[in-house]
Amino acid sequence: MKYIISEDNDSVLNFGDMDKSFFLVGLLNEFMNRFQAAGDRFFEEISWKQCFLIICIGFFETPPTIKDISEMMGSSHQNIKQILLKLEKLGFLKFVPDEKDKRKQRIILTNKTDKFNKKYEKASAEFINQLFQNVDKNDLDITIKTILQLDNQLKKMK
Repeated sequence: MKYIISEDNDSVLNFGDMDKSFFLVGLLNEFMNRFQAAGDRFFEEISWKQCFLIICIGFFETPPTIKDISEMMGSSHQNIKQILLKLEKLGFLKFVPDEKDKRKQRIILTNKTDKFNKKYEKASAEFINQLFQNVDKNDLDITIKTILQLDNQLKKMK
């Protein structure tokens, strides 16, 4: 299996008879590194990881706990808390005690987050549209299905 690094570069990587499973895992990592770098350049105020965490918080119907977010994102409690503390310091969210269990802290997004989302809404949609412009809908469906299967398998392997 051969992989061309870029169209304007004649360097070719030769993976020989590498198992496609190993190649896919490496490719996913390479893609996420490249995507994170693009996201970090895209946003002025925060990093891509911080933005992704904000997006994830928005999916919860009620304000989530750190544990809720870490489970959703597949990251450690400590890593999520560090990112949350930075976002709190920047004014994007706040911690509030849980009404039933004061030991738990819930995370609430602030008006600053609403302004941030509005600022980047159109440009983000354009970026994603451009990224996926040549991807067939059926291929996208298969990719989503495959990654969900891999994710479920990882959860079972804990």
